[in-house]
Amino acid sequence: MDEPVKEVFNEARERAAQDYKNQRRITIDPITRLEGHGKIDVFLDQKGEVERAYFQVPELRGFEIFSIGRPAEDMPQITSRICGVCPTAHHMAATKALDDLYKIKPTSAGRKIRELMYNLFMLEDHALHVYVLGGPDFIVGPDAPAAMRNILGVIEKTGLDVGKKVIGMRRRIREAMAYLGGKVVHPVLGLPGGVAKGVKADDLPMFKELAKDGLEFAQFTLQVFSDIVLKNEKYVELVTSENYTHRTNYMGVVDDQNRVNFYDGMIRVVGPEGNEVVKFKAQDYLKHISEHVEPWSYVKFTYLEDIGWKGFTDGPDSGVISVAPLARLNAADAMATPLAQEAREEYFKILGGRPVHYTLANHYARVVEMIQAAETIQELVNDPEITSTDLRNIPTETPTVGIGVVEAPRGTLYHHYETDERGVLTKANLIVATQNNSARMAMSVEKSAKGLIHEGKVDEGLLNMVEMAFRAYDPCHACATHSLPGQMPLRARVYDAEKNIIQEFQK
Repeated sequence: MDEPVKEVFNEARERAAQDYKNQRRITIDPITRLEGHGKIDVFLDQKGEVERAYFQVPELRGFEIFSIGRPAEDMPQITSRICGVCPTAHHMAATKALDDLYKIKPTSAGRKIRELMYNLFMLEDHALHVYVLGGPDFIVGPDAPAAMRNILGVIEKTGLDVGKKVIGMRRRIREAMAYLGGKVVHPVLGLPGGVAKGVKADDLPMFKELAKDGLEFAQFTLQVFSDIVLKNEKYVELVTSENYTHRTNYMGVVDDQNRVNFYDGMIRVVGPEGNEVVKFKAQDYLKHISEHVEPWSYVKFTYLEDIGWKGFTDGPDSGVISVAPLARLNAADAMATPLAQEAREEYFKILGGRPVHYTLANHYARVVEMIQAAETIQELVNDPEITSTDLRNIPTETPTVGIGVVEAPRGTLYHHYETDERGVLTKANLIVATQNNSARMAMSVEKSAKGLIHEGKVDEGLLNMVEMAFRAYDPCHACATHSLPGQMPLRARVYDAEKNIIQEFQK
């Protein structure tokens, strides 16, 4: 580093230190109750008002690059290692990409077993967020001591019996997933053209008992949410406040009747007014979905190519999209099961009609989706074909390109593989659910910070309410930061006092 640059660098470091000293910069690091890592930097002006707030993701993974050269059949096992929270979503998206790669459809029974596995996963994963990650902000309270905003605080608030119910149900669901997938965290169920294991007729009563109890558990969770959140005027005011509101596009997978579907269907995008903007097959995703990058984060910011990247802004002219429960309910015309549809109608009635733009309403939408997952499990385990031994069609086509999509709990997830004639990967492209929310999440964190922090006054509860802006999306940054360009993508820029770049370093 030459002397002038060194001088500016030291001056900038001193100013940053002074900002901390003068309480003009607030850093939340690490942020909590999410999968992966992240931090929030809030910069205040001279009056103590928020000038900018950055939601940064500093971690990096490299699945797109180190998958190259591997047999495509390895991808359901490789990509399930991306994170420990949603391995089943990556396993299933990869399996569907293999179906497309080998131009083979799974058998009817194979597809139903996949859907059974996937809806078990959705029910269990949503319960995790409701009771352990995001839910404590409401069940215990947003300004409760940090040591209480967790599952132990939830148990203290709701009682030991509720705690046993939540933990016991999640354990039983995960045991059923392990039955189907061999193990719960990194399943080995999916194969191109079907599945590796079916349901034995002798074991079906266990699944039916679980399905009955799972639906009761989902309805119980809706009642808990209603009692604690919807009957609390202060919470409803918080959920519907402008601090947590953005009017963006919404994306989700729908069936042939435009109903919510977690496993398969067309991808539908509706605009801020609820009108359909575009509807497309997974194989056409590159015509409609693009990625924007910023120098201050490793996560990519997905946007709707049909409108274009117009910056971190919302409204009908913005290409920013949103996914996950709130978006899925907005993008679909209905739920696929009767009790979930009843809950959906009440949801829109309480929140002012479709589309709902309140970020914190993700929590409510998540509970509605738990009911659909539970009802779908019941339908599947009562289908006589679920115990069929016709589990797989054997692929015979030469592989070229395969694309698979599912709705992860955190939103729409794309896997795209290209191979040589032996089925060895030459390209992999993953557009992960959290990426599709990353622009809106950055906007949500900044807007909440600007709405909540004034005159430089902050406390623990206020900062947690800023964190609630991202936590509602149930983000998974380990999944989202998957690009590895072959070199350390670190770039350091040195600015002068007028914010002009005077030197840039890269390694």
